[in-house]
Amino acid sequence: MTTQTIAPVLKTTAPRRLGPGAWLAMLFLVLVAVAAVFPGLLVDGKPGDADVLSALQGPGGDHLLGTDANGRDLLVRIVYGARPSMLAGLGATALAVSVGTLLGLLAGLGGRIADEIVMRLADVVLSLPSLLLALLILVVTGPGTANSIYAIAIYTTPGFARLVRIQSLVIRRSPYVEAAVSLGLHRTRIILRHIVPNVFAPLLVLATIEVGTALVAAASLSFLGFGPKPPTPEWGAMLAGGSEYFQVAWWVSVFPGLAITLTVLALTVSGRALQRWAEGRTS
Repeated sequence: MTTQTIAPVLKTTAPRRLGPGAWLAMLFLVLVAVAAVFPGLLVDGKPGDADVLSALQGPGGDHLLGTDANGRDLLVRIVYGARPSMLAGLGATALAVSVGTLLGLLAGLGGRIADEIVMRLADVVLSLPSLLLALLILVVTGPGTANSIYAIAIYTTPGFARLVRIQSLVIRRSPYVEAAVSLGLHRTRIILRHIVPNVFAPLLVLATIEVGTALVAAASLSFLGFGPKPPTPEWGAMLAGGSEYFQVAWWVSVFPGLAITLTVLALTVSGRALQRWAEGRTS
């Protein structure tokens, strides 16, 4: 018997089609990705270009979304702000997924003692208010994008660890894994070939949604002054910078806030659509 014969068999039912809302969300995320990687393709000028004579100019004319208190074009700054904003969300999620996967596999496959240690640590982290924990970490380590990523990853890791643990416990009792064990396959090969690939689908769905959560957390930390240092165009910092002018120049805060909201909404819709698509393939 070859190892291919003990792999899980998926049903042949056709996967569910993605709706127009999902396609629209993914299209918006592609636009955000282009803004993050190649901002010069979408706008002219630089985020630091200031014109005092154009300070707090309303939307329209030469400045489609208006200008801030220093006369800097908001559209340009929002486009260039996609990179540090998404870097924080993606970086924190990638770190949390990596560490969470290792801890989840350790808890699910490492025996009772390892399971107890990992899960109790996860319970301790989850019992603390997430934003308060992040702020405490940043007070100790100092502000900045890298430290924000570490702080966000610390309190999001337990969620991924729990998911991987549950999935690995279920999969290790499945017939094809038991067959692989009976054939004498090495434990590492079983984990890498049969357990990890089947944990990946639900992990990817959760990660897609959690990028939005991490993005909001990073923006919140920047709003409080713990994000990238000025004049870096980051959405949360831009939102904070415009709050004091809201009565006379609402656009300085509204448009960066709208960028955060639409990006998080697009990530959530895409994650839910990905979940339904995966269930249509495997259920």
